[in-house]
Amino acid sequence: MKALDRLRAVRPNEDGFTLIELLIVMSVMLILMTLAVPQLLKLRKQANETSAIQSLRTIGQAELQYNSAFPANGFSCSLPTLGGDPKSGAPTAQAAQLITPDLSTGQKAGYTFAIVNCTKVTVNNQDMYTSYEITATPNAIGKTGDRGFCTDENNTIRYDPAGGVNCTQPIQ
Repeated sequence: MKALDRLRAVRPNEDGFTLIELLIVMSVMLILMTLAVPQLLKLRKQANETSAIQSLRTIGQAELQYNSAFPANGFSCSLPTLGGDPKSGAPTAQAAQLITPDLSTGQKAGYTFAIVNCTKVTVNNQDMYTSYEITATPNAIGKTGDRGFCTDENNTIRYDPAGGVNCTQPIQ
């Protein structure tokens, strides 16, 4: 018992970390976090933009399939028309089931999608859309994405560096 008391007298209070040691470790962690968090946000924006470009391609392909399946209608001028629940039965001109339900809502991966600028002609008392433009804009510019994207019936994807729909720059 006396040996244990002598050992404690030689090394008093060495049971844990000191306050200085804890502050140093926390400071190092804080510095690492300030370096890592902006990079993670940048990677997330890039992932959202890549997803938006791929979603535009998907919608463009769905438009071509819709035009083949329902030639009397031409192209579709709404995302819900290209969507539809596969459990509801066979595809129709009002629910073609060509895109996933989440994309047919117009919201995906921090971007809002829309089909706009549709050109309509009437043939034999039936409305037919002959052209369209698909847009993808970030929900929060600088946060969910930096650029807006557009494509049309030619499936050439362009972007607006300001995040809007004034798409003039081609995707490289």
